[in-house]
Amino acid sequence: MKGSTLFFKSSPSVAAAAAVGGKMEGDGPMCKAFDKINEDPYFSAETFEQGESKLLKETVLHALSKGGLNEGDIDVMFGGDLLNQCVGSTYGLRCFDIPYLGVYGACSTITEGAMLAALFIDGGYAERALAVTSSSFCAAERQYRFPLNYGGQRTPTSQYTATASGALVFSGEKLPPFVRAAAIGRITDLGVTDANNMGAAMAPAAYSTVRSFLDDTGMSPSDFDCIVTGDLGKVGSRLLCELFERDGTDIRSLHLDCGTMLYSFEEQDVHAGASGAGCAASMLAGYFVPRLRCGEYRNILFAATGALLSPTVSQQGETIPAISHALWLSSSPWNEKNGGAL
Repeated sequence: MKGSTLFFKSSPSVAAAAAVGGKMEGDGPMCKAFDKINEDPYFSAETFEQGESKLLKETVLHALSKGGLNEGDIDVMFGGDLLNQCVGSTYGLRCFDIPYLGVYGACSTITEGAMLAALFIDGGYAERALAVTSSSFCAAERQYRFPLNYGGQRTPTSQYTATASGALVFSGEKLPPFVRAAAIGRITDLGVTDANNMGAAMAPAAYSTVRSFLDDTGMSPSDFDCIVTGDLGKVGSRLLCELFERDGTDIRSLHLDCGTMLYSFEEQDVHAGASGAGCAASMLAGYFVPRLRCGEYRNILFAATGALLSPTVSQQGETIPAISHALWLSSSPWNEKNGGAL
């Protein structure tokens, strides 16, 4: 470990990945990235929260099926979501007889879970580890803002919570893509208090983590095909690029944001873009992993972002702390002869 960056000499493999989404995701430009689209926001359950649990379960089952695996092949599972006490994951994954560790990083949860799963593989503590997370528009609106039947109006800077889930199975197989390194984020709080402007709150955290990774590794943005953030949306993406410009670094041509990719701004009413733990997770599993596997991308830096707030503390006038964790994913494993050079 150097600074806040972990290096994986065994290059854990993303052996299988799956993404499941809802109607909005199916109507968007990334529809083909999903293994399954559910038109029913309840997922045939009685409540939105129960529906999110079914969403998580479906995604894990798809990942296992795509990897030719069953639950007995997974040594440990990391799961999380946005609901209080992560009940979406707990209730959705309780049917699996797999050792379970719950994690929470808000919308950055997939990179936190993936980092821990890769650590278990790299350290020899597991042969296969699974990371999964989700979010649900209807459940998140009820918890963080207002129930849908309230009819509240969203501000232009607000983002639309994705109804989506992504799952990744990690192993020691020599199957691309590989996890070369991971950067652990620091809690960053620049005083943003507007809960309807998550992009502004999270952009400094993304900058902090990506900047630390580049400093720790001695790499430059041009070493990557793209630098991907989780769900900064239009506002946060612009701020991230401006923060990098302040230290003389231009990432505009390399930067992609899952929150601006998931939906069509012209055809879907999503204001500043997508958000939610399922946004980054589904895009990583359904869009970026396949492109790394086929060699379309050789190296990406994937930095999911999360706002660590709750309605209670927001109503008490607290500011919004944020976090970002990053993964260096590559189409080739670490090479001992050249020290892992590209």
